Amino acid sequence: MKEGLLIKAPLAERITYWHLLSFAALLPYDRFYSELVLVSLLLHTLIHFRRTDLYRLNWYPSFFPAGIFLVTLTAMAWTGFATEALHTCERQLSLLLFPLIFLIHPFDYKRYTQQVLFAMALSCSVALVYLYHFAFGIIRFNHLPLRALFSNAFINHNFSAPIDMHATYFSMYIALAATGLVTCIRDTQNKAWRWLYGAMLILLCAGLLQLSSRAVLIAMAIVVNMVMPFWLSTVKQRKIFFVAVLLLSGFIALLFSRMEDLHTRFVVELKEDLTQNSIRNNTLEPRAVRWQRAWELVKAAPVTGHGSGSEVPLLKEIYFRDKLYNSYLNQLNAHNQYLSQMIQAGIIGLLVLLAVFITGFRYALQNRDLCFCSFLVLTATVCFSENILDANKGIFFFAFFYSLFYIGGRKKRVMQLIQK
Repeated sequence: MKEGLLIKAPLAERITYWHLLSFAALLPYDRFYSELVLVSLLLHTLIHFRRTDLYRLNWYPSFFPAGIFLVTLTAMAWTGFATEALHTCERQLSLLLFPLIFLIHPFDYKRYTQQVLFAMALSCSVALVYLYHFAFGIIRFNHLPLRALFSNAFINHNFSAPIDMHATYFSMYIALAATGLVTCIRDTQNKAWRWLYGAMLILLCAGLLQLSSRAVLIAMAIVVNMVMPFWLSTVKQRKIFFVAVLLLSGFIALLFSRMEDLHTRFVVELKEDLTQNSIRNNTLEPRAVRWQRAWELVKAAPVTGHGSGSEVPLLKEIYFRDKLYNSYLNQLNAHNQYLSQMIQAGIIGLLVLLAVFITGFRYALQNRDLCFCSFLVLTATVCFSENILDANKGIFFFAFFYSLFYIGGRKKRVMQLIQK
């Protein structure tokens, strides 16, 4: 990667390039900015559209991410909740728009993947500096001990609250950005830039621990222990990596042993979240309880599901029936994307989602693409605990980066097939 974000290219390419960087950099902030960049990128694509660009649409495998949206659109035919279904389709529209933009636009997306990830890493670093500044300000104002930084008041959602970001989604951005920095450190020979990348990587790792998203940290443990060793090519690199992972693991273990709130968050609360009989005074209902209720809906319509937009309305009826008042009042979904797909579109919806992941994993492993593989591990793991395709920030993240890695990576092959 060429250090820095400035590039030399024709004006149209530079505009596309800065759209990509802006979208990635603005993900950790209000969704309005992401939507604005998406609309601008779409208009830019339409302005430079040529009829010959339509030939790229013949390469149907590039539409795998759009398949999720098409299933949602199809499932509207048998839903009993038309209004909710329309809202779902509106949110998931980017699952169709990004593949179309990335496929039609004659731009070499693969060439600038590292710059896009670096832009997101830089943005996440700025956000984390602000959040730590905010947290230390509260600690200093209230004369709290420094160890209070790892108390419940400053971890997870309480830490990300000043920028109004869901801790899990912010953690996903940080985790992918950190993976991108690892590739930047490998590819650069400039010591000054390596120090910068290293400092940013340490900050991002600290942010991951502070945000304390269990699903994301589990996913990163998989990436670090199973994906990265496969990606490293020399024995020396693997030895250095092993020592770094050992030191990091020891530091995290020390924190868990000294910080009671972290131990509670990652051990006690995780166990309770996966236990169906751990409801405390009807105020805290673990995910396992909601998964069980969601499975009831799956069994009622296993093939086609109940239709788009049906998940929350139907779950609310069951929550009320079973006196799960917290879930009812907060209109909570199943917090499991796989169950959500089956509730709304049955086994068909689940198979389409799995096909998207399997296709991506196959391509990432064949091409030894660390960032794409890490992205897929992240999203596939978080899908067990969150409905990432029901929230704008999750949909934007999935649609943009899946299209960037998969369609962008295969663009040259598409052109070769078209020419034949």
